[in-house]
Amino acid sequence: MIFDGHAYCFPSLRGSAGFSDPNQLRRHLQLAISGNHQPVWRVRDGAIGDNEALIDSANSSELSGVKNSDFHAAENGRFEWTVNGETYTKQYLPPQINDMSYPPDRLVAEMDYAGVEKALLHRTPYLGIGNDFIASCVKRFPGRLMGLAHVEEWLITADPDKSVQKVEKAILQQGLSGLQFLSPQLNLYGQTGTWDGDDFRPFWDRISELKIPVFFSLKGRVDPRLESYIEELKTLRRWVNRYPDVRVVLTHGLEWPHFIKKDKLVLPEEIWAPFENPNLHLQMLFPISLGTIWDYPMTQVHPTILECVERLGANRLMWGTDMPMIMRYWSYRQNIDFIRQYCNFLDADQMDAILGNTSARLMGVQS
Repeated sequence: MIFDGHAYCFPSLRGSAGFSDPNQLRRHLQLAISGNHQPVWRVRDGAIGDNEALIDSANSSELSGVKNSDFHAAENGRFEWTVNGETYTKQYLPPQINDMSYPPDRLVAEMDYAGVEKALLHRTPYLGIGNDFIASCVKRFPGRLMGLAHVEEWLITADPDKSVQKVEKAILQQGLSGLQFLSPQLNLYGQTGTWDGDDFRPFWDRISELKIPVFFSLKGRVDPRLESYIEELKTLRRWVNRYPDVRVVLTHGLEWPHFIKKDKLVLPEEIWAPFENPNLHLQMLFPISLGTIWDYPMTQVHPTILECVERLGANRLMWGTDMPMIMRYWSYRQNIDFIRQYCNFLDADQMDAILGNTSARLMGVQS
């Protein structure tokens, strides 16, 4: 089974996407796009631009740092804004996303063409909040799509009971299959404390009782430096040790760009500490993180894939793509062949585990 463990569907980004105020979606989008590495150019003549008009560089991790720049979702995967009467743009989504939405039929069509049997829909607030849309995607294609629940991280400590109830409804009534938690979203609202602290305990205690997998998306919380990311991994280690029986996934993989040394990745010993818990799994999304640095078939990461297999075992590694964003760099089929055709150091069982069997087992799917 080929099971994409990390894909997206989202409603129109020109609307409200589940937010009560469309302007709040715009602010989430603006902050996210300002921090993305895709290039900026001036529409009139293609001159290189920058993100200065989008975000205050001294406050780039909070929504309060977003500047007034007429930022908006345009078309063909682009976001635009105005500086001194000039329009600038960034191609965050691939050009195929002409109407700035990605409904489930488009993803399933790509899956059919590439030979992907199932996909797990992930979440991030700048692509929409609430669980209704993702639940509708799963309901429309129940044999092909599964989805993760999400609750606004910045609201959890204020009302943990309400947050748990949202997750319970998503799992027990709406047909979703796990929870995604994005720790950097706390910073957007000025919440800088650790997400495993006492104020989060009532929420996590009840989530652990649901017996669902929890998917953590981590970045450096205080700043983008490696030291901040290592602190996040320490928090994850405390969390998995507190809830050792919960199935856990670190999404996207590690923050691979932190570990580039010339033409390879060099992983420090300390990043492996959370994985002492055998219930912690690792996603492998090298192309979306490194696609602007190394070309297909990205043989530079082969030693790292082998190291992950040797450290964790292939049954704890999950292939994913970040569809449709990954189509900025590679086709869907190339994301499969990157493993299937070029990682010949993997045996058949290891390859099958990475490309789908690990995700299937984790999500309770018959492979």
